[in-house]
Amino acid sequence: MSAFHQVPARTLNSPSKRVGLKTLLGLCATLATASALAAGPTSMKIGTVVWIGYGPFYVAEALDLYKKYNLKVSLQVFTDPALIPAAIASGAIDGGHLTYDQVVGQVADGKMQKVVMPIDYSNGGDAIVADASIKTVKDFKGKKIGFNPLSPSDFLLSYALKSNGLTDKDINGVSMTPEAVPAAMASGQLPIGVTYEPSLSQILSQGGGKKFKVVFSSKNAPGLIADVMVFDEKVIKAKPTEISGIIKAYLDGMAYMKAKPDEAAKIIGKFMGVSAKEVKEQLSGVYNIPLAEMPKAFVQSKETTSYFGSGAVIGDLLKAKGQIKTIPTTESTFDAQFVTALTKK
Repeated sequence: MSAFHQVPARTLNSPSKRVGLKTLLGLCATLATASALAAGPTSMKIGTVVWIGYGPFYVAEALDLYKKYNLKVSLQVFTDPALIPAAIASGAIDGGHLTYDQVVGQVADGKMQKVVMPIDYSNGGDAIVADASIKTVKDFKGKKIGFNPLSPSDFLLSYALKSNGLTDKDINGVSMTPEAVPAAMASGQLPIGVTYEPSLSQILSQGGGKKFKVVFSSKNAPGLIADVMVFDEKVIKAKPTEISGIIKAYLDGMAYMKAKPDEAAKIIGKFMGVSAKEVKEQLSGVYNIPLAEMPKAFVQSKETTSYFGSGAVIGDLLKAKGQIKTIPTTESTFDAQFVTALTKK
C-alpha cells in the first residue's frame, strides 16, 4: 500500500486544484527525499556463513557498494547455518543467506521466510570426503559420518544415501559443524565427513592430498544445493526498497568480481581467511547465477535449476526423514517480485 493517503477523486478532477496539488506533491516528495538523506542510510543486518558462493556480498560490504542505495548493510557471520532461520524469525537479523532446503523446512513449519533472490548453485563446493578405506557411497554402511544436522551437509548426505539404496539408519551419524570436520578426520576419529569450502580444501590437502578423497559432491546433484537470500514475509512488505537495494549492491559486487578478479579475490580471501589463490580455486566449486538467469529459478520446470524441480526432490527427502510433515507448495517459498522488476529494466 502506498505511504500516501488516497486523495478523493473529485479533488483530483477539480481544475482549480490541479496545479496546486501537483506543486504540493512535488514539494512533499522533495522533502521526503531530503528527510531520508538527512536521516542517513538504513541499517540492515544479514545472517551469513563463510562460503565462497557469497563472495559478491563480501565484496559489496568491503567496498560499501550499498552506500549509493542509501543502505548500511552488515554481515552477521554464523558458524552454524542452521541457526540463521531462528535469528530471522526473532528479528535479530533482517534476512539471511540459506540453502533452499532450509527454506522448504521453514515454510513447512509455518514460518513465512521467502526466497527473494537465487545466489548460487554448489558445483562441487559441498562434498562427502572419506579415507582410503571407503571406495563408494555404499561403503558408508555401518560407518561413522560427521555432519551438521538440519543443514546442507545433512541434505547432501541424505541424497547420496538415497541414490545408493541406503538410509540414515544405515550409518552412525556424528553431529558436528562443517568447520569441525577437518580436525575430526585428521585425528582419525572419523573415516567420513560432510563439509563445504573452505573446510573441504583443508581436508583434501592433508597428507599431501593423498589421505582423503571426495566420494560424493554437489556435482553429483546439480542445483539441489542452492544458496538463496531470504527475508521474512513481514520484512518483505515493510522494506521492499531496502531489499531491492541489497540485491542491486550484490549485482554490483558480481560485476566487480568480473572486472577486477585479482582485487576481488583478495577481498574475499580476507573475509574467508584464505589466500587469493585459494579463493580462485574454490570459485570453481560454485556457480553464481547472473541476473539474466535468475528468473529460471521461479519458473515451473522439472529442471533442478527451478525451485519447482529441486523442491520436489527436497520435499520428498525432508518428509521421508521426518523433518517436515507436509511438503509446502513451491509458490509459498519465494517472492519473485524483486528479480522480476530488475530483469524488466
